[in-house]
Amino acid sequence: MSAVRETDTDATQPTRDEAWFAARASRGVQGLKAYDPGHDLVAFRRQFGEANLVELGSNENPYGPSPDARAAILDQLHSLHRYPDPLGADLKRALAAKHGVETKQILLGNGSHELLMQLAQVFAAAGDDVVFSRYGFAVFALATQAAGATMRIVPALPDDHPTMPLGHDLDAIAAAITERTTLVYLANPNNPTGTWFGRAAFEAFLAKVPADVIVVMDEAYAELADAEADAATALPLLASHSNLALTRTFSKAYGLAGLRVGYLIAAPGLVAVMERLRESFNVNGLALAACEAALGDVAHLEWARARNAEQRKALAEAFERRGLRVMPSQTNFVLVRFGAQTTRIEAELTKRGVVLRPMGGYGLPEYLRVTVGTVDENRRLLATIDAVLGEVGA
Repeated sequence: MSAVRETDTDATQPTRDEAWFAARASRGVQGLKAYDPGHDLVAFRRQFGEANLVELGSNENPYGPSPDARAAILDQLHSLHRYPDPLGADLKRALAAKHGVETKQILLGNGSHELLMQLAQVFAAAGDDVVFSRYGFAVFALATQAAGATMRIVPALPDDHPTMPLGHDLDAIAAAITERTTLVYLANPNNPTGTWFGRAAFEAFLAKVPADVIVVMDEAYAELADAEADAATALPLLASHSNLALTRTFSKAYGLAGLRVGYLIAAPGLVAVMERLRESFNVNGLALAACEAALGDVAHLEWARARNAEQRKALAEAFERRGLRVMPSQTNFVLVRFGAQTTRIEAELTKRGVVLRPMGGYGLPEYLRVTVGTVDENRRLLATIDAVLGEVGA
């Protein structure tokens, strides 16, 4: 006899809580925790007013997008009643021309977050392993768990490593790959550490990876790396490695975080399979137009990159003068070790309207991630830090 099931006809049926619904979710979702943005930034903006808030926790571009992108958005306002191009064809053509690939190698996403999640949905499942580094981007773990796959988290380089503390240990990641591994996530440069690896190291790593394992390189911060840093992009290796995919975003260097646009570049066959899962109209019309315009304004991108590099160096040096340890970075943020008083320091900064990113959720409780701001923002940040450090005695 089948079990009697509850029905909606019972007027006394109690309100179901989160635990009740979680028990009915898929196994992968049952073990998930929601993505942690760090702070309720909207509430802080209302509390302090945007002019008084030093918001340096989300790795946004403080200089904003290209004026051409703003103009493109305004030009599209008359057509808000129309669906956007479901193929994103014009933006794909612009991206293909920029990167020297075919349009069929490009998949657009609602931010690279969506694409990283979809990669696991498509290429990992229960019984599969997904390999990534400790202190890698938080979405790698979310994507793996949601797909029901097993996380194989590889220890990062030690924090006393002479050149790249807390960086990816590519040899260890390669050694962690087994016959059950279907997917490897890397980030270069990496969030939240800011660290990177060079071309020779990456090519040596790829040579160790079985051809049936898909390697995903998240390059969200690629445009912000200095040319001399040798932060190797995967682009030149796509033609010879069909199991390689890279993701990028318009949220960082291009200053379009509010529009949520990312893209994936990979072999046409991989993209074709990913297209089966892509939500229809997943990139809105304003975003498509703005991103295409931003790609054409190379001068604005280079100007923003130069300002970021200048202020990143100045900010790191300022922290070091205060006796604080700064991890090497090729991004628009620096990871700073504040020590045992980090939680209290972060709380005191927040009370004064300075918002940084706590790193406890990444397993780095003595660190804060600090977005590189403008000259004025960094000056206000440092002045507030001096006041707080004096108060807590750190």
